[in-house]
Amino acid sequence: MRNYGKFTALARLLAVLVALFAVVALSGCGGASSGGSGSKGGGGSATLNLVGYSTISEAYAKLIPAFKKTGAGKGVTFKTSYGPSGDQSRAVASGQPADVVAFSLAPDMTRLVDAKLVSPNWDKNKYHGMVTDSVVALVVRKGNPKHIHAWSDLTKPGVKVITPNPFSSGSAKWNIMAAYGAQLKQGKSPAQARAYLKKLFSHVPVEPSSGRDALQTFTSGEGDVLISYENEAILAKRQDKSLQYIDPKQTILIENPIAVTSDTNYPQQAKAFVSFLHSSKGQRIFGEEGYRPVDKKVLGEFNYPKPPELFTIRDLGGWNKVDTKFFDPQHGIMAKINRQLGKPTQ
Repeated sequence: MRNYGKFTALARLLAVLVALFAVVALSGCGGASSGGSGSKGGGGSATLNLVGYSTISEAYAKLIPAFKKTGAGKGVTFKTSYGPSGDQSRAVASGQPADVVAFSLAPDMTRLVDAKLVSPNWDKNKYHGMVTDSVVALVVRKGNPKHIHAWSDLTKPGVKVITPNPFSSGSAKWNIMAAYGAQLKQGKSPAQARAYLKKLFSHVPVEPSSGRDALQTFTSGEGDVLISYENEAILAKRQDKSLQYIDPKQTILIENPIAVTSDTNYPQQAKAFVSFLHSSKGQRIFGEEGYRPVDKKVLGEFNYPKPPELFTIRDLGGWNKVDTKFFDPQHGIMAKINRQLGKPTQ
């Protein structure tokens, strides 16, 4: 009996030790997963899915490593997806994983607010939800052989214009509103401005799916002038010395939104990344990559020209009004124009 008692006591001791080991092991697993899938904001490692519009890849190729060198970025890795802004927004709404979304224009963010994937308060900060600015520019070939200087030059006989598809690309929407608003700035009526858009698009031989695809189409030799983001024009000139660009007298201020998604597994790390993008260092990197910083102090460090008749989307009624009026695929102004010209409406 004494041997049996000793055995029982030993068994109980072993059972306690096994239980303690299990608790420690489980605690260790919990600590390891604090930055893993399913965590809601613990520190440590995390993989953030960044979903953005097509032309930002070069800037983020510098911004991401810079963030990872900060204390907040330690242990954070990224998966990136870049493409046409509208298509990217629809993809996230349909289930594509995203922790941070960076789009060309506000309606693509509004779609995710409506899908309850982005907070309705995404734009309630000092920058109104924006992370960069730009303007619509005109890219031409060296020497400007077609003598392109103003919007009226784009509709001269024989001029071929490259601009993306407005039903997939945010860049295209900015381009169209820049062209339309420029006509109003010149004193034309809304009807005359719409007539200008129809004439302009009769000079467009192809409509690539994104701003980046449009640049690639132009650099491959298609077209005489490319309507594009100023930052894309700067990139094009840096990469191809045979290109130059003009900021027309009348053009629109491009405002690019960013937000953390509501269902991110890593809110702490995602918010820290967006905060870094708004920091002086992040804004300076954007400035160096051809974007106009939203931080006015940092913007002052760069020599970006201010077009004399610069206007905003709010001057045209705001995106809530403009997006439906111009870009509804059934009844919008551009849908009607594209159908009349035999161009795509999706």
